[in-house]
Amino acid sequence: MKIKPFKGIRPPKELVEQVSSRPYDVLNSEEAQAEAAGNEMSLYHIIKPEINFNPLIDEHDQRVYPEALSQYKRFRAKGWLEQDLEEKYYVYAQTILASNPLSGGKDKTQYGLVVGAWVDDYLEGRIKKHELTRRDKEEDRMKHVRTLNANMEPVFFAYPHRDDLDAIIEEVCKETPEYDFVAAPEGFKHTFWVINDKPTIERITEIFASIPAMYIADGHHRSAAAARVGEEKKNLSTPLSRGEGDKLPEYEFFMAVCFPDNQLNIIDYNRVVKDLNGLTEEEFLEKLKEDFIVKCYNGDASLNGENGVKPKALHNFSLYLGGKWYSLTAKEGRYDDSDPIGVLDVTISSNLILDKILGIKDLRSDKRIDFVGGIRGLGELQRRVDSGEMKVALALYPVTMQQIIDIADSGNIMPPKTTWFEPKLRSGLVIHALE
Repeated sequence: MKIKPFKGIRPPKELVEQVSSRPYDVLNSEEAQAEAAGNEMSLYHIIKPEINFNPLIDEHDQRVYPEALSQYKRFRAKGWLEQDLEEKYYVYAQTILASNPLSGGKDKTQYGLVVGAWVDDYLEGRIKKHELTRRDKEEDRMKHVRTLNANMEPVFFAYPHRDDLDAIIEEVCKETPEYDFVAAPEGFKHTFWVINDKPTIERITEIFASIPAMYIADGHHRSAAAARVGEEKKNLSTPLSRGEGDKLPEYEFFMAVCFPDNQLNIIDYNRVVKDLNGLTEEEFLEKLKEDFIVKCYNGDASLNGENGVKPKALHNFSLYLGGKWYSLTAKEGRYDDSDPIGVLDVTISSNLILDKILGIKDLRSDKRIDFVGGIRGLGELQRRVDSGEMKVALALYPVTMQQIIDIADSGNIMPPKTTWFEPKLRSGLVIHALE
C-alpha cells in the first residue's frame, strides 16, 4: 500500500465537539437540521448544506454544492478549521463504553491510522471492495469533492493487523491526545492524536508498503468518488505538474482511517417487510418450515420481551410476526458453506424467505422492504411491525470480518445491506485538501 501523511485541516481543540458531526449518510436532512440547530459551527452546514435553505431543499439540488463551498470558506475564515503546517499521520481511537449494550460489559476500543490512501491502489484493486456502488450516489459525492477540492469525510478501511503497527500506535497513545470527547447522540468516545515525530511517520509509510491489500469496511461510495476525482485531476495534469520521483501531487491521495482487522466491530443488519405476499400468517409460517426448523418463543416471557430474540449462530435467524418472536434455523442442504457468498445468512434469507416466499427479487429497488441497522436494537423491529407500518421483521446473525475479506479477495460482491460497522467515523476531526 502506498500511503502518505498530509497537512490536515482541523478544528481547534476547544471547538472540536461543536464542529464534528456524524457522517453525512447516516441521517436525513431533517435530522441533520435538528442536530445543527443553534450551532453555526456544525459540520452539517458543509456536508449537509441543504439544511441551510428555508425551506429545506433536496440534498441533490444543484444549489447545495456552491453552498457547501461557501460554508467551508466561512469555517476557514472564522478559524473553526485550521490547517497543520506540516504533513502528519493521525491516530483515531473509537471507544464503545461499557454502558453501551454493544460493548459486552466493558470498554471496547479500536485504533485507526488516518492516512492519505493512493488513488491507484483503489483503481487497480489493491484497495478491495465488497459492495456494489450506485452511480447517482457516486456522482453526488464527486460533485462535493470537486467543488470543495477536499475530502471532507474519511473512508473506513481495514488492514491485516500487524504487531509492529500496533506497537507504534501504542507508543503514540501514551501521549496526551489532541481531542478526547464523548459524542451525542450515540455516546461513543472519540480520541485523536497527532503524530509529529518524523521517523515514526517514515516507519508507518514503510510498513504499509509491505501490506499487500486493504479492505473497504465502510464508505464504498466515498472511496469511489474520491478515487474518480483524483483520476480526473491526474488525467488533466501535465507530467511536470505531477511532481518528481515519489513526490506525487496531493490529489492522487484521499483520506482514509485504517483499522487492524482484528479490532473491528460488525453488528447485524436486519430486514422489515410490508406484507406477506398475499399469504396469511399461518400460511407464511408453514412455507418457512420447508427450509427452516421453526420454533416459537411466545411462551417464554424472557425471550419474548421488549428486547426481542437475537439469532444464536450462523444460519439461525429471528423472526417477528403477529406479536411473537420465532427462531428459524436453516436445514442442512439449504446452503453452501464452501461458497463465500452462499455461506452468508443474507444470501440464505434472500433466497429462501425474501425471494422464494415473499417475492422480493431485488433488495436495492423493491419498495416493500426496508433495512434496520443493529445499532437501533431489536426493539426497533418490533416497533415497526407493531405500528402496522411493516408486517414482518427478520433479524440476522452478523457477518465476520473474515467473511468480508474472503469475499473481497475472491473478487465477489456481497448482497446489498450486509454489513453495519459501529462506531461510525466522526466527521470533522480532520479534512484532507487535494491541493
